[in-house]
Amino acid sequence: MSPRPRLDHVRRPAMLSAAAEVIRERGLENARVIDVAERAGTSAPSVLYYFETKAELLKEALTSAEEGYYEELERELDGIDSARGRLARIVAGGAGEGDYDASLWMEVWARALRDPELAATRAELDGRWRKTIADVVRYGQERGEFGPAEPEEFAIMLASLLDGLSVQIALKDDHVTPERARELSLALAEKELGC
Repeated sequence: MSPRPRLDHVRRPAMLSAAAEVIRERGLENARVIDVAERAGTSAPSVLYYFETKAELLKEALTSAEEGYYEELERELDGIDSARGRLARIVAGGAGEGDYDASLWMEVWARALRDPELAATRAELDGRWRKTIADVVRYGQERGEFGPAEPEEFAIMLASLLDGLSVQIALKDDHVTPERARELSLALAEKELGC
């Protein structure tokens, strides 16, 4: 009799997706393992087999969601020739348009203050976000679309602005809509990059 096939490649992603949904809806404190298991179509012991703590589940759910985001973003950016168009796409996603939801990030930011492992994950993911922005700036400079701004400094500024605006959007601030966030972010880019 042959051994049963391993289904880790199917179960784990389903659990991470379910965890992201439950955490977005209820927050980490109110997310129960049984809720994640039911959403993923599995059992609570199965979830606990892969993730020892809710903090680990949050970290992995965010990392998995970010991987999916960057895979889609890279495909879209490859299809956009102009640096301005690429930057506009990045801003639209970071400003809460489309599927982006800051809820997972807000959970991580709050816990990263006291959890070194989550702090390291946050730093790594923020670094990737800033590098993506800086790469688009360099691309625009090579093409003559952007002025001589320092790409990494601009990336820190834009990423920080988008993060702050995304918090306001998630909190449903009447004065900060995704459209307004996009306008403000593109105005900053125009001023700083001379485009």
